[in-house]
Amino acid sequence: MAEEMSACNIHEGVQDYYGKTVTSTSDIKSDACVAPAKPIPAYISQVLKKVHPDVINRYTGCGIVVPESLGGCRILDLGCGTGRDCYMLSQLVGEKGHVTGIDMTQEQLDVAQTHLDYHMKEFGYKSPNVTFVKGFIEALTEAGLEKGSFDIITSNGVVNLSPDKKRVLAEAYSVLKDGGELYFSDVYSSGRLTEDIRKDKVLWGECLSGALWWKDLLLLAEEVGFSPPRLVTANIITVANKAFQEVLGDFKFVSATYRLFKVPKGDTGPCQVIYNGSITGVEDSFEFDCQYTFKANEAVAVDGEVAAILKCSRFKEDFTCQPCGVKPKEGIVDPFELALQLKKQGPGSATGGCCSSQSAACCK
Repeated sequence: MAEEMSACNIHEGVQDYYGKTVTSTSDIKSDACVAPAKPIPAYISQVLKKVHPDVINRYTGCGIVVPESLGGCRILDLGCGTGRDCYMLSQLVGEKGHVTGIDMTQEQLDVAQTHLDYHMKEFGYKSPNVTFVKGFIEALTEAGLEKGSFDIITSNGVVNLSPDKKRVLAEAYSVLKDGGELYFSDVYSSGRLTEDIRKDKVLWGECLSGALWWKDLLLLAEEVGFSPPRLVTANIITVANKAFQEVLGDFKFVSATYRLFKVPKGDTGPCQVIYNGSITGVEDSFEFDCQYTFKANEAVAVDGEVAAILKCSRFKEDFTCQPCGVKPKEGIVDPFELALQLKKQGPGSATGGCCSSQSAACCK
């Protein structure tokens, strides 16, 4: 039986794993992050080309997690690792925006910090718009991050590494501004994992034994105060390692991207919305989640939850809304169901969230 892990032991184990054992994607032992994904959008590919090769090569995150409409935003990246996503987002928010990366592993932060001046010169910025902070994602305010100070929080395959997912969500909710969004990809399980599985240090470091049952995410988000999570995309994870299979048994895993918003409670009722095509990079068609894709200048009936998000978030200037008596069809809420549906549609159906083939490692 694997050694029991307390919260402190989990932090220490993850720090050691990603500070010493795993220094690049080739060191990952599982195949939890090799699911197919759509090609990276052209505008994202362009900004990634400007990120220093050392940051790219030593980055052990997964996929591409980039929400829309980022100009001038203040973004927090949870578990920033060597800073690839921070430097990518730095270009998308522009010099008037700001990106803060937080991580508990000093070795990874050292890589990120070393290349700060290089990137600011490469981007043509007069002063840095990126800051790196050492701390735990369960203790954002303790790390000096102010409540209500961020427009968006991103996370890329990191929440599963935390021993206290509810506290992570609560801290994220606390530091977000009203109308803010938590946009993140992570690994989820088909049920609540057994204690024996959760005690396995290697599987925890490999992003499997710390995975949250996807239904528990819905419950925790509601308890913390977020609007119901919107499922964006999902990919089935195939665990080929036989030793891992023996420990994991019949549990299945999926990587999924969700967006959670800090908006007022209350269902405003179905609405008809029209997207004006003003969001950079998705002018013709904005894929909000797996249920709603908004084509420019076309009316779409949405449920009350989405209507509230579009009215109260940074997207409020991009849509016109009016009451509608038509009740929209219910969307998919089970990421396993969505992943299977996308798989049937063929390679490239899922977007590049957590566990994308674009970056064959899942955690930082």
